Order: sequence, then structure tokens, then C-alpha cells
Amino acid sequence: MSYGVGVRRGRYLRGLVAVVVVTVLLIAALVAAIGSLNRDVFSAGGFVRQYLEALAAHDTHTALAMPGAEPTDADLEAAGLPQALPDTLLRPSVLGSISDLELVSDVASSDQAEVGQKSQHTVVYGFELDGKPTTMEFTVERLGTVAGIFSTWGFATSPLAVLQVTVLHEADFTVNGLTLDTRAHAAADAPITFSNQAAYLAFAPVVYDVSHDSTLLTAPVQSLPVVASGATDLTVDAMPNDTFTGQVQAKLNEFLDACATQEVLQPSNCPFGIEIDDRVTSAPVWSIAQYPEVALTGGENSFDMPDTPGQAHIVVEVQSLYDGDRDTRDEDVPFSVGLSVTIQSDGSLAIQLR
Repeated sequence: MSYGVGVRRGRYLRGLVAVVVVTVLLIAALVAAIGSLNRDVFSAGGFVRQYLEALAAHDTHTALAMPGAEPTDADLEAAGLPQALPDTLLRPSVLGSISDLELVSDVASSDQAEVGQKSQHTVVYGFELDGKPTTMEFTVERLGTVAGIFSTWGFATSPLAVLQVTVLHEADFTVNGLTLDTRAHAAADAPITFSNQAAYLAFAPVVYDVSHDSTLLTAPVQSLPVVASGATDLTVDAMPNDTFTGQVQAKLNEFLDACATQEVLQPSNCPFGIEIDDRVTSAPVWSIAQYPEVALTGGENSFDMPDTPGQAHIVVEVQSLYDGDRDTRDEDVPFSVGLSVTIQSDGSLAIQLR
């Protein structure tokens, strides 16, 4: 009988030990799992990775829903930036390619232990942005915990950028295939200006390809990698294209040809003429030997061509007042002409000679 009791007691103890061992292993595994999740998923670096993965997937809804992702007007004001910014660029179609995410560093702020101070981390990620390696720095803060176990995080500084766009000599521009009018959000009574500015909330990191292409004006594509939050200045220089220059050249040539039809030494309202001291005995015949070549630059309120040389040609019979000899003046007459051009509301050109 005592032998049977001993056997049962031994089995019980072995079973109890097994249960304890399994329990310890489960607890250890649970602790390890919690630690792993807090390190990889619920860490400052894990939080930033979720944001970058959302942008990589063009999931703008998830990215913007993350705590602190969108700056408040107070945040913008504190940073000296315009407020109530349009969210036109916060759409999936403007996003590019983000790949090969790699956590570079995750450093806790040195003053996080101050009383009432939230724990802040500076997180740096490396990645391929549209195929080119780059990095971006993020500032995040610990908001609390879930069930007292998992840390929750938010952006202490919004990762979004503010694109401050200046369009020279025009109002609209194209960014990543989307055409925007800088005057769209201006006050109704705002005057029409030659050059225009506007600011937009925009995702970062993103490469923004910006250009202008219209019937008369062109700004070549420029690629701007935005890998920092806050203000990024961008200038789009819309300049006359070949069509624009060709139209001005044709109008200028037409004007000079009309001047050449005047059979006088000083054609009226024209940039060329000649003074002759001798007696003129025939009607002067003008022609244009060399037209000024139109080259336009952007001015304050118009496109300008500085004084540019040309050559008129005159053929006229003269008689000397001194000895009566007759001669033919057959020569080039240099001149110069400048002009200013504006594009009217109907798309036509208004040319002003000066």
C-alpha cells in the first residue's frame, strides 16, 4: 500500500514540476513577445515605420490618421507658416516610391526625465525614395500605454511639409501630374499679379516633380526631394517658349516691314531713320537688312526685350549742295529696338515698343 502511495506522490510531483516548467516557459515567452512587440511594433521606430509603410502603400488615410501627423493651425503659426492651408496635395496620386526601409537610429531625448515632460525620441530612417537612397528624421513622443503594457506614440512634430510655391510670370503649375492654380485659394478681391505665390500641405518624404507647360510658357521639370517637415520653398520660372518668341518675332518683323514702306528719311513712329544734308532727289526706298533677334526675359510686370540691334537699308538719290554732284546713297542704317510683352486674358499678346 505504501508503495502505491509513493508512486502516486512521485507522479504528482513530476506533473507539478512539468506544469511549473511549462508555466514559466509560457510566461517567459509572453514577456519576450511583449518585449519584442514593444521594441519592433510599439516602439518609437516602429511607429515611424508604420507611417512610412502607409506612404509606400499610398495609403494616405492611414498616414494622416496617425497621432500628430497633421499640423494644427497653432503648430503652423508657431513655426511662422501660413495657416488654413489647402490639402490639395494630400492625395495618393502625388506619392512616389518608398522602399528598403531601414531604421538608422532611435535616440531618446536627454530631458525626457523632467517632471511632466513626455518621453521624446528622435528617429532616423533610411530608404530608397524613387530609387535614390536618402534619410529622414522624425520627432515622436510617448503618449501612454495600452493595458499598461504596450507603448503608444505620436508625432511631436508633424512629418508633413509645407510647399511654399512661387510661380514666376504665371499662376498655375504642375506637380506630380496634378495642375494647380496658385490663385485658387486667394481672396476674391485679390489683384491679378504677374507672378503668384501659394502654400500647400504636402507629404514627406516625397519627390515632387514640378513644371509648367502651356501654349506660350514653359518651365522645365525640376525634381525636388522633400525629406524634412516644415517649410520647403519652390520656384517655378515660366518663361516664353518658341511659340511665344516666334509670335513676337513675327509681329516685330511685320512692324519693321511696315516702317520700311514709308518713303521718307525718318519713318514716323519707327526706330530707324537717317539725316542727309544734301538735296534728296528721289523717294527713299527702305528695307530691313537685319531684323533684331527677339530674346525675352521676365521683368516685374511683363516679358522684356532689351534694346537689340538691327540694320535697315536705304537707297536714295541725292545731289550735293556744294558742287551739284549727284550720287546714290545705298547703305545700311543701324538701329535698336526694345519691347515689352504681356499675355492678355484671351491668350493674345500685347506688345509695347520702347
